[in-house]
Amino acid sequence: MSEWSLTNIFESLHADIHTQLTSARKSFAHPGTKGDGSENAWLELLRTYLPKRYQADKAHVVDSNGNFSEQMDIVIFDRQYSPFVFDFQGQIIVPAESVYAVFESKQTVNSENIQYAKKKISSVRKLHRTSLPIPFANGVYPPKPLFPIIGGLLALDCDWKPAMGETLVRHLSESTTHGAIDIGCVAAHGYYYFDKEKRDFEILNSNKAATAFLLKLIAELQFSGTVPMIDVLSYSKWMSS
Repeated sequence: MSEWSLTNIFESLHADIHTQLTSARKSFAHPGTKGDGSENAWLELLRTYLPKRYQADKAHVVDSNGNFSEQMDIVIFDRQYSPFVFDFQGQIIVPAESVYAVFESKQTVNSENIQYAKKKISSVRKLHRTSLPIPFANGVYPPKPLFPIIGGLLALDCDWKPAMGETLVRHLSESTTHGAIDIGCVAAHGYYYFDKEKRDFEILNSNKAATAFLLKLIAELQFSGTVPMIDVLSYSKWMSS
């Protein structure tokens, strides 16, 4: 009987996501269909391996002022403490207070796709989020400070050579209002994240990039803690009389 191997388990996980992404790119000729295949592969990874307190879906985000984000390929949001998530005619709509992270999914990383991802991320981060005091047995905790929403870009490959080099860092580092990218993965090469202490991007080349990215993302989500207590009644003003 063969021994259990954590190395083999991680290799199997990476092979699975890499195969799905590669198949989506090779099998679907239409760009929209190809994009859907890529999104579904990343969504399947996150739905399977993220802790159950998190949910991942393609979604719009809405705030209590009635503002909507652009549709995001992947929204990671709280499902344990969120009082409502809408499914309107097959479209998922998530309140801004429930969002932990948002990602765009592309076949390749390039300048155009990075700028596009930043624009989409910005549409979420600029939304208003409420935070109420939290009652407990002996009193009331003050409102939870709002944590930064994680934003990222996921892809199979990169148009630049080398893929995980200075050109990637330069485009990721370009300033933008609300749209900064925090973390991302190029499944064929590695992953990257913004190191807040060094104020610069860390590039990690890996032949198991999707798995390494998943573990880093879970670690980042842990630091976000729990979503704020949403002011449900602030949304009720949009109910017609």
